[in-house]
Amino acid sequence: MRTEDVLSTIATGLWRWDDAADEVSLDAEAARLLGLAAEPAQLPASAVRSRFHPVDWVEITGIVTLALAEGTLAEARVRIVGDDGKVERIVRLRSRPYEHPEGFELVGTLQEVPEPQPGTAAAAHSGVTGDWRRSREAFLLDAGRALAEARSTAEVLRVAATLSMPGFSPDGLAVFGVEGDRLRVVGYHGYEDGDEGPFLNMALDTDYPAAEVVRTGRAVYLPSPEEYQKRFPSLWPLAQRFKRQSWAFLPLIVSGRTMGAWMAAFGYPVAFTPDERSVLTTVARMLAQALSRASVHESERELTTGIQRAMMPTVQPDIPGMSVAARYVPTGGGLQVGGDWYDMIPLPSGRIALVIGDVQGHDVRAAGLMGQLRIALRAYAAEGHHPDAVLSRASRFLAGIVDQSPDGSTAADPRFATCLYIEVDPRTGTLDIARAGHPDIATRMVDGTMLVRPTAGGLPLGIDPDTDYPTTRIALEPGELMMVCTDGLIETGGHDLETGWRRLRSVFEEHSGQTLESLADALVGAVHGPSSHHTTGPLADRREDDIALLLLCRSAPGCGCLPAEGITPRPIRRTVMTVSQADPEQVSAARRQLSELMHDWADPEQVDSAVLMISEMITNVLLHTDGDALVVAEIVGERAERRLRVDVADSSDELPHRRRPGEMASSGRGLVLMEMLADTWGVDPRGEGKCIWFELYEPGSSTSPEDGQPLEDPSQEPAA
Repeated sequence: MRTEDVLSTIATGLWRWDDAADEVSLDAEAARLLGLAAEPAQLPASAVRSRFHPVDWVEITGIVTLALAEGTLAEARVRIVGDDGKVERIVRLRSRPYEHPEGFELVGTLQEVPEPQPGTAAAAHSGVTGDWRRSREAFLLDAGRALAEARSTAEVLRVAATLSMPGFSPDGLAVFGVEGDRLRVVGYHGYEDGDEGPFLNMALDTDYPAAEVVRTGRAVYLPSPEEYQKRFPSLWPLAQRFKRQSWAFLPLIVSGRTMGAWMAAFGYPVAFTPDERSVLTTVARMLAQALSRASVHESERELTTGIQRAMMPTVQPDIPGMSVAARYVPTGGGLQVGGDWYDMIPLPSGRIALVIGDVQGHDVRAAGLMGQLRIALRAYAAEGHHPDAVLSRASRFLAGIVDQSPDGSTAADPRFATCLYIEVDPRTGTLDIARAGHPDIATRMVDGTMLVRPTAGGLPLGIDPDTDYPTTRIALEPGELMMVCTDGLIETGGHDLETGWRRLRSVFEEHSGQTLESLADALVGAVHGPSSHHTTGPLADRREDDIALLLLCRSAPGCGCLPAEGITPRPIRRTVMTVSQADPEQVSAARRQLSELMHDWADPEQVDSAVLMISEMITNVLLHTDGDALVVAEIVGERAERRLRVDVADSSDELPHRRRPGEMASSGRGLVLMEMLADTWGVDPRGEGKCIWFELYEPGSSTSPEDGQPLEDPSQEPAA
């Protein structure tokens, strides 16, 4: 009997697929199984491809690729469709692939698979059209999604350990990496600690399956202990003690390079059919990509940490009479470094300089410019320059380096930087502040009240090399705290400056009395949730902007900066500011300062009266003198027993006089308002200039004058 007759009897045909020539040769039985005329034929590949179900054709392509890589048979069950697109029969494809320079060639058989009878076990597991295929596809989709979300090597291994399919679940996993000519264990699951010892430092030429996989780039399947012992006798004793029955070792390949091997060990026998090998190969590819991404992410995190440690100094917490806390929180994405920074610089005078700034941008160039600018500021400060001179020199320095590209041409991406430079005298609590386009400082009084302190300033650094930066001096009382930050802490989450400061004010008041470290965490947490000194991970990815934060407290017993001891200082709130002739817009800032100082005053009408009076007093100085107005506002005492005193001093010796303006007069009502609204007021001559002042007493205060009369008689004309 001829071979062709035998094959026809068992419904088996022969075929040959030449990928290079794009032709397929069929015998009569193979042609019949594909729904063609039952006679030998040589057809274009497209004519044969059209007889396969589209989904199955995609699978055949993957199986052939796998067989070429492993040097094994390509085996699959596929659906044959007719001209109307309906499935006519199911055939089993078995072929040996041969690779040559122009492509590949498949030589094998096609055999019809009989239709299973309903209700039988074969029908319940009926090959490619049954539930197993859908289960496998769902499994691979879930596995791909889970591995894509893993961000570290530990997470990738944890995800890999949970991957399982019904009837196909490895109970031992290991990932091997390559370091030079050595094989190392990256991670494992399903083994006890210490089991990895013999495999930790293995040479690549060792007779071990994982080493062979790395050397050859081809998978090794060991369906039984006997097969393992036969192929790798020298290391079989090490594997025998784990009581596994089958093993699969697959290469982890990324961009054509074998970066390691993955082992899946089974506690039951596995035949490693083409379907099972296909699943394992697909998972190995996804695992390799996930491990590659995790490695890159971990390298970036390590680089980020190194940059942060190099650029972010450790603040000196033991300044005599002062306490300091700092935080730096990077934005998400990339290397998680940007242009925000803070610094603390010992000065030749024995004072301390606090610096905070923000270079435009959130990229590596911003971080590089920040590092250069920080070094320049430290150098200028160490030379002993005053704050205004330090910022002027820094602005010229930045303008010089951002205007040039590395090749000497004009830079296409110029940058600027905001900065706040504060010279601190720990002995007196004096702060000399120079500001370059940066948000103002905020202070918290002893009783927890927070004030934003307006300061004079100039343009951001690097915009105009000749910009001047005037200096503002304020003083911290014992127990008071100062905060400076970059705009990421204020404006994140859709807030503007006003609403952002309001959010931070509530945090200040809620955490009054806590340590600086706790307060720093609370401020960052109010914007982004729980933080650490340098926050990374998924939380960092949700951040809109970098954050740099510095807190400075002038220590006092019971202030929260130091452990409570002795007597808590008397509650006092004070703000001092200068309104210059050249900047009359500061009048509105003074009104706002007073409103914030009296934010919890019992009588809102008194707050309105105080704001009106301070506006009149400052305006009179600006209109009737040639000098600036020095404003001091102070609240002393416990709640319901408080006294507000506002002093406005100027350099003119001319004392104010009471006037009686007509109904249509546009001025002359200042002292009349003082008489009507203040509990007491007066004018004090000084050696150079004068000071006009008023006081208000909170309703219920024991110091309030009876019947609303002033404590001092203003009847004398000069003191009116």
